[in-house]
Amino acid sequence: MDRARRRQMLGLLPVGLALACSLAAVGSSHWCQGTRRVTKPLCPGRLPCIHPDGGRRDNASQAIQDIWEMGDDKFILRRFHVGLWQSCEESVGSTGEKCRSFQSIMPAEEQGVLWLSIGAEIMNIFLMMTSAILLGSRVSYHRSHFHQLKVDASVAILMVLAGLLSMVAHMMYTTIFQITVNLGPEDWRPQTWDYGWSYCLAWGSSALCMTVSVIAMNRYTAARLEFTEKQRVQKGSQHSQLNCPEPKALESIWETEAAPSPAGSALTSVSEHLPPSAPGKVSMC
Repeated sequence: MDRARRRQMLGLLPVGLALACSLAAVGSSHWCQGTRRVTKPLCPGRLPCIHPDGGRRDNASQAIQDIWEMGDDKFILRRFHVGLWQSCEESVGSTGEKCRSFQSIMPAEEQGVLWLSIGAEIMNIFLMMTSAILLGSRVSYHRSHFHQLKVDASVAILMVLAGLLSMVAHMMYTTIFQITVNLGPEDWRPQTWDYGWSYCLAWGSSALCMTVSVIAMNRYTAARLEFTEKQRVQKGSQHSQLNCPEPKALESIWETEAAPSPAGSALTSVSEHLPPSAPGKVSMC
């Protein structure tokens, strides 16, 4: 593998990494995570309940639990995590999770903004896939230098659009989540929350998009300047060749033409002044 193709494959690597991060973030439900404070159930586990005195009542309607906890002891903390599509939290008395749609939790007037955020994320993925296909075609097939310039320019434009779209989508989702924390249903509002690993992956993908765009633009600018310099050198060489007289014309000048003297005297043939050992024909450019 030559050096140019190896450099092109290295240029494809950050695009693929940004695409993988974006796909993982969109499909995950760990954009935000935290804890919720919920009241302890009167009878944890399945009925019938076991009472402090060791007695046992098989009738569920007569099950009574003596509660001694006061204040914060009556509550337990359950972890939850939220993504673009759903919200999941720990189930009481089991090791599983209970999930529900994030759209059903958020206020109805904010659902349009959520779909705009999801659409921007999907468009971001589409633009990155297009850039990856363009760079892959440049690696797979040998094309002209002009074609590579067009690929670099296209990748720079597509990746900067992808980075801007993703950043707008992330900010819209952050605003939606904060509104939902304040105005969401009581049985969902978290006590503490923070951003999760999916959110970090999404912003990392945006940063990679902008970095790839800058690199592609620098590569395009450098290649364009090099191409322009080569064209200028070629035009200069062609111009010098056009200004140089033909050898046959020079021969006729040295054989037949005579140079005028400064005083306007008679013309003297150049061949008469040549030494006997000199060749009869001289060409000069």
